[in-house]
Amino acid sequence: MLVVDTSAVISLELADVLDSVLAEYEVRTTTQVMSELSETAEYDDVHGMAAETALGRLVGVPVHDSSATDLQTSRVDSGEASCARLATDHEAAFLITDDLRALPELQQLTEAQVAFSPVLLRALVKRGCLTQAEASERLERLAADRDWLGAPIYRRAQRLFES
Repeated sequence: MLVVDTSAVISLELADVLDSVLAEYEVRTTTQVMSELSETAEYDDVHGMAAETALGRLVGVPVHDSSATDLQTSRVDSGEASCARLATDHEAAFLITDDLRALPELQQLTEAQVAFSPVLLRALVKRGCLTQAEASERLERLAADRDWLGAPIYRRAQRLFES
């Protein structure tokens, strides 16, 4: 099972793989993430459009009320904390987030493996859902849309596709 936070949902939609991830994996999220997606959908930009589309795609995905204010820190927000609680409560294999600043603390809050969304691009290649070239192209599009070009998350993602 995968638990996805707001940033990961938006990234997966921007990379045009959210449907594939939902088809290939058991995905769950929280009411806090759905609320954050609704708030983001109000913006008239690429992230807002991705959030709005993602909300429609997430119909049928189990959404849990996993309030976890006790897990919030200066780096872990309420959405990420709710996902950490959900991952722990349901023994999820992975918690997917794109907040690299929160990633180390999230790993301490749950037994689930904490990873960022480009890991799923790589996983979809391994499952035969995407070619290496398609995944690389989607990573480039995602990096441009998320303003990751040159950022640490982009460099880490690029390493996933090195031979």
